[in-house]
Amino acid sequence: MPQIFSHNFDTASFKGKVEFSTGLFINGQWVDGAEGKTIDVINPSTGKKIVAIAEGAPKDVDAAVAAAQKAFDTVWGLNTPGSERAKLLARLADIMEKHFDELAAVESLDNGKTFNWARNADTAASIETIRYYSGWADKIQGKTIETNEGKLVYTRHEPIGVVGQIIPWNFPLLMLAWKIGPALATGCTIVLKPSEFTPLSALLMTQYIKEAGFPDGVFNLVNGYGPIVGQAIAEHPGIEKIAFTGSTLVGRKIMEAAAKTNLKKVTLELGGKSPNIIFDDADIDQAVEWAAFGIFWNQGQVCCAGSRIFVHAKIYDEFLHKFTEKAKSIRVGDPFHPDSHQGPQVSEAQFNRILGYIDSGKQDGASVHHGGHRVGDEGYFISPTIFTNVRPDMKIVKEEIFGPVGVLIKFEDDEDVIRQANDTVYGLAAAVFSRDITRALDTAHKLKAGTTWVNCANMLHASVPFGGYKQSGVGRELGEYALENYTAVKAVHVNLTQKMKY
Repeated sequence: MPQIFSHNFDTASFKGKVEFSTGLFINGQWVDGAEGKTIDVINPSTGKKIVAIAEGAPKDVDAAVAAAQKAFDTVWGLNTPGSERAKLLARLADIMEKHFDELAAVESLDNGKTFNWARNADTAASIETIRYYSGWADKIQGKTIETNEGKLVYTRHEPIGVVGQIIPWNFPLLMLAWKIGPALATGCTIVLKPSEFTPLSALLMTQYIKEAGFPDGVFNLVNGYGPIVGQAIAEHPGIEKIAFTGSTLVGRKIMEAAAKTNLKKVTLELGGKSPNIIFDDADIDQAVEWAAFGIFWNQGQVCCAGSRIFVHAKIYDEFLHKFTEKAKSIRVGDPFHPDSHQGPQVSEAQFNRILGYIDSGKQDGASVHHGGHRVGDEGYFISPTIFTNVRPDMKIVKEEIFGPVGVLIKFEDDEDVIRQANDTVYGLAAAVFSRDITRALDTAHKLKAGTTWVNCANMLHASVPFGGYKQSGVGRELGEYALENYTAVKAVHVNLTQKMKY
């Protein structure tokens, strides 16, 4: 039997106890991995072990897929009306709301994000997403198509079947909600792999999914490493669709594996190097606040982070001064301290990766205007960092750092800054700041990004689609658009009066 994780939180932000299984969740049961191995989960605030969880293997993926297929064929999919799926999703959202603070605390412990942000952003948005898709579950429908009076033609949007879902470590709970919401609403069954760095909130969610009353096998979770469990999911012939959020490099591997096996449907939400354009007529104080939120929120570990900050020459000096003061004011420390605004990076590997990019910027001749160093001597904390005097060919300008590192770039011409902003292999998001709405919208429409914000940044909503252009991904998550990822359209032709003589 897998270990039960029990943890007492005694912090300034939250006091309480959580208990849940560390096993795989297959066919409604918590089990050890087929090979009996475990993975240590590390607290990024201390670098010390939190708990060991069961490690899955390809055999476990096989078992999870078999359970999911059986559930799809017997107790889910077209066997369960949308109204019943809606009730179960709504019940799940209610249970999550009941355990609001526990979810936030586990997310903060595991990921390193501050408890306040984990509570007010991640957990709140996760519940909102599940509740949103509960409203869609009984509205999955096709249409009647006019052809001629001798024939009735209609379409059905049928659940695609067993789906694989691989979620990242930067927003573990929220990405789980983004993935399972539309899949369960449409009637699909799931085999999900959380990140090996941040599996705890997903493990806790198996308990709530069980409590909500979802039939056994509808939702299955297999912990494990990407090259083993992730690869097994991507290649599995019994999985009809895969959804992945993570790096562009791994996204390519997922797409290749899907193509080489059963040509499963693929949606990818990948990396970004988002531009944040601040014109000379912007509200500078608000632009500073949003730009800081755009790059430093969640320790900079945000796929749509506004990491390239283009500032008009007329206001560059004033903006730089105020932006620097804002960066200095961000308290980096214990994620459970009420005044902490930035916690540690998620892992030692990510910590070293970010410091490597900072060193690269220095070696390439960029100026570290603020930060650029470790904070404290325990855990994986990095100071908010601002680079100036950068060139377009520098790695810190071109590549996704995924940390609290922003580069400031001075510009003078509107058309030229649009060219610079679009000069990237990515196209996930962008932001524009201007009091002139015509100027702002004209710029927003010319930016090659799946999401553009005007006078704000990092604002997402369950009902609004999210996804990228270019190498930032394939397909859309959230909103009605996400439902398309989990359904297959069937056209039905019914002959009413036509006679055939062949």
